Amino acid sequence: MDPSKVHPETIAAQALGQVDERTRAIIPPIHVATTYLRDPDNQYRSGRVYARADNPAFDTAEAVICALERGHQAMLFASGMAAATACFQALAPGDHVLAPRVMYWSLRNWLAGFATQWGLQVELVDMADPAALRAALKPGRTKLVWVETPANPLWTVTDIADAAAAAHAAGALLAVDSTVATPMLTQPLALGADIVMHAATKYLNGHSDLIAGVLVAREDGAYWQAVRKVRAQLGGTLGSFEAWLLQRGLRTLPLRVRAACESAGRIAAHFSAQHPHVGEVLYPGLPGAAGHEVAKRQMHGGFGGMLSIRVRGGEAAAVATAANVQLWKRATSLGGTESLIEHRASVEGAGTPAPADLLRLSVGLEHVDDLIADLERALARAVPEAVRA
Repeated sequence: MDPSKVHPETIAAQALGQVDERTRAIIPPIHVATTYLRDPDNQYRSGRVYARADNPAFDTAEAVICALERGHQAMLFASGMAAATACFQALAPGDHVLAPRVMYWSLRNWLAGFATQWGLQVELVDMADPAALRAALKPGRTKLVWVETPANPLWTVTDIADAAAAAHAAGALLAVDSTVATPMLTQPLALGADIVMHAATKYLNGHSDLIAGVLVAREDGAYWQAVRKVRAQLGGTLGSFEAWLLQRGLRTLPLRVRAACESAGRIAAHFSAQHPHVGEVLYPGLPGAAGHEVAKRQMHGGFGGMLSIRVRGGEAAAVATAANVQLWKRATSLGGTESLIEHRASVEGAGTPAPADLLRLSVGLEHVDDLIADLERALARAVPEAVRA
């Protein structure tokens, strides 16, 4: 099957049509071996030496993700953080890198801590502002620009094509965290990015039962080989069973993303319509939202299953709302079949860009009317009468 001639839904559902050659099984086996036999002349013509870097359990998931992203090659990692940090660890001390002010909190903390202590020159930028990005670039010194779009938890949108042009003009590479968009909505490599990253724990797997990350490269080169060396030497690789679970989850990715987008759009529209308990809805699919026009250009088939609401009554009302839901689950993560709600400012702590009245919502696969009704009941209990008036 030529991936360029079929739709993404077909690529995902049939895992590129791969069949186990030995058994003719249409589902791949789980490979658990850690080491592989040398040839009599001491060579490894099989291409496999040690499972930390050469595990055949990775092959199907990597191939499917690579095909969905229309990339050159994919690499699985033990977590989204392992995948993301490998992009920075492949650089040299003293290199200048740009990252968003609004981004996944754990990676932002890692950049502010380990990365700067190791010697990287990290600068945070408003990536939604093309002028700010261009002003921060240091030609010849900036080696990597990291973009997250839509960016957690405010769902700000960065113009990937414009960021790629600016980064390349300065001699830098562009890496995009596309976890929320997924390859079903956005393909950053086609827009000029050099690397795309997914926390595969989220939508790619979609069942809240594994931790994984993945990188996909637009082309081979010295930087990509340096990233590969980081994975092999630091050991941030996935287990065989987790890789098998990931390829299983990928088969339903198009259906899950489509359903989540439809429900998130309905929830965003419902609570943004002069709602008495909600002051603001943050969702790139809303007309008039900051970044909506850019999102329309680079997101196709939906605007994602993530949104945030700002609750009237401040932090106390927001926390109380989360405490009063019944269907929404108070838990960290996103992209699973179950809908999650979280007060991000409490999770992120000092320095968070999340307002104290903000609740982050990951929309799952439940009936959207049930989700709206549950949130309505919780808001009615939590928001003081005086604020509603």
